[in-house]
Amino acid sequence: MSGRFRLTGRRAVLSLLTVGFVTTAVSSSRSVFGRESEGRTIARGGGTTMIAGGTGASGGFVPVLTKIAFHAERGGQGVTGTLDCLALVPEADTGSESGQFTKNAMYVVGHITSATVNGDIATLIGEATITGLGAGDNVPFKLVVQKGGPGATSVLTVDSLSFPFNEVLLQGSFEVFSG
Repeated sequence: MSGRFRLTGRRAVLSLLTVGFVTTAVSSSRSVFGRESEGRTIARGGGTTMIAGGTGASGGFVPVLTKIAFHAERGGQGVTGTLDCLALVPEADTGSESGQFTKNAMYVVGHITSATVNGDIATLIGEATITGLGAGDNVPFKLVVQKGGPGATSVLTVDSLSFPFNEVLLQGSFEVFSG
């Protein structure tokens, strides 16, 4: 009888450990994957983009790659978030070195202050410090991003320049949350 009781006791301990492990795994997966903040997240993403048309005709159609990262969320103080966008061009115009994007043409570091979502499109608005092309402090900007992976688009407009940057995502992903 005591052997049977010990087995039942072991089973009870094993059952309690299993329940504890499953409970811990479920609750920790929520924080690991950030599900608690998804209701607050408006948009986030990052990757490498190419500016459609490069520098345009006036710039000799030099290709431009960007490294972009952004996030926006709802909080007690309204919408907050950041934008970083580094535009790189090749140092050499043509030839063997023209595929090496090493020259910093523009860097945008912004704070997002408002956002709207319409389906898979998020419009993020704020002010930025810009170096290089369009340089200035507290420059208003608007970033419109389309949800998706490679092939998704973004359009960055800064008030210090008269033209937008129409970008196509080559690597990375943009997420837009409608809830």
